[in-house]
Amino acid sequence: MTSRFDEIIDRVGTHSAKWDMMETIYGVSPEDGLAMWVADMDFRPPEVVQAAVQAMADHGLYGYFGDASAYTASILWWMENRHGWKVEEDWIFTTHGLVNGTGMCVDTFTQPGDGVVLFTPVYHAFARVIEAAGREVVECPLSLVDGRYGMDFDAYDAQMTGREKMVVLCSPHNPGGRVWSEAELRGVADFAKRHDLILVSDEIHADLVMPGNRHIPMATLDAGVTDRLVMMTACTKTFNIAGAHTGNVIIPDAALRARFAKRMGALGMSPNSFGLHMVTAGYSPEGAAWVDELTAYLDGNRQIFDEMVNAIPGVISMPMESTYLAWVDFSGTGMEQAEFTRRVEQEARIAVNHGGTFGQGGESYLRFNFATPRARVEEAGRRLHEAFADLQ
Repeated sequence: MTSRFDEIIDRVGTHSAKWDMMETIYGVSPEDGLAMWVADMDFRPPEVVQAAVQAMADHGLYGYFGDASAYTASILWWMENRHGWKVEEDWIFTTHGLVNGTGMCVDTFTQPGDGVVLFTPVYHAFARVIEAAGREVVECPLSLVDGRYGMDFDAYDAQMTGREKMVVLCSPHNPGGRVWSEAELRGVADFAKRHDLILVSDEIHADLVMPGNRHIPMATLDAGVTDRLVMMTACTKTFNIAGAHTGNVIIPDAALRARFAKRMGALGMSPNSFGLHMVTAGYSPEGAAWVDELTAYLDGNRQIFDEMVNAIPGVISMPMESTYLAWVDFSGTGMEQAEFTRRVEQEARIAVNHGGTFGQGGESYLRFNFATPRARVEEAGRRLHEAFADLQ
């Protein structure tokens, strides 16, 4: 049966970073290449979001946004109904996406020279923002347990020097696709308490969880970290509206909120109206039904991609529990990074993220975005088999 997500949409020439920058960055032409790098989807958002944007265009005036009550109410509804998390309206700050939210947290709660802990490999923008702010990235490498990532808190405790002031958790994990268990989340909370760290939990992929898995918001745990916890959420990944650059920093603790509000005010930050209208529309029963359909489709893509990739000797795609980003290990091929990357980009003509940019432990990996029509996922699998045909 044909799905709405099977439609091939030509994004070339639309100022799409994913498609229009792939040749400049990776040498892969969009004319015959596949863009599987930037983490946005090749799908249109749900009709309810499209209708909200169309209504703005039909109105034809784009002034300052006022009365955010419907916007905040939609966030409260979504978090409670989809994640069992009861949020209060005054906890919510809107930032220009969650990379900006991360930068705001680093700026507000740390000082130049402080250490910020990352469990690596992890989303590369974290380190970029931390280093640009003059802070030190402290990498705590994830361990491989039965082919999936896990955490070694004894090792992390031994790394701490006292200069560390913050830890950023990616939950669910990008690029490994882990949905952290309650025990693992409690371990992170205890680690933050032991070392007196502000705990920033980036949960942007929380809605994109594969069937059979359940995301647990850090804030729903009775883990004794409310006084140091900063939650970051967004629906930009969920509904494929990343260009709206709209995210939420949600802070339950009043003292932390006051510090964050002061910094937001000092920088004159306020949200854009397009993003607020899109979020309000998406966080709705109609949006929820679309997400359920989307995650089922993504799970089908995951199964197809994994089956094809794992059939190549020495190549293993990490078992995924969330996101639409496959984390593929090429170390078993015996090839150097430059060689397996060359085959993927120049022979298979697929633009992908290089694993080393995600930090320690990512050097033998490439990240593939399979949030694209299934025909492209199948084509990517065929191209990879051809590029590594000598291993068959």
